[in-house]
Amino acid sequence: QVQLLESGGGSVQAGGSLRLSCVTSVDNFSNYCLGWFRQGPGKEREAVATIDSYGGTKYADPVKGRFTISKDNTENTLYLEINNLEPDDTAMYYCAAEYNVLYGGRCVSFSGGTFDYWGPGTQVTVSS
Repeated sequence: QVQLLESGGGSVQAGGSLRLSCVTSVDNFSNYCLGWFRQGPGKEREAVATIDSYGGTKYADPVKGRFTISKDNTENTLYLEINNLEPDDTAMYYCAAEYNVLYGGRCVSFSGGTFDYWGPGTQVTVSS
C-alpha cells in the first residue's frame, strides 16, 4: 500500500520560513510526478508546485519566487522550501504522487485531479 506522510508544518510569523517534507513508500519513486497542494480555510484545494521525473518544476503564480520544490530520489522524499511566508499561505499542505504510463513521468496536469496518492497533510499557519 502506497503511503505518503508530510511533516514540517507549524505556526510562524509573516516573513518566516518553513521546510515541508513528504516521505513516500512508492516503488520507483524517481518515475513519479510529485506535487504539493494546499487548502486554506474556506477555500478550495489548489496546486502549489509540481516536479516531474525529469526534475521539471511548475509553480502557482502566488508562490513563484518564494517556494521551491525538490526531491531526493535516494530517500524517496519530496520537499517544499517556503520563504517569506504570508498570512494567505495559511493552509493544510498536502503532498501527492501520480504516474501515468502514457506521460512517462511527466505531470498530467497541475490541478491535482489526476494524482493517485495523497498524504494526510501538514498544517501551516502564518500570523501577521
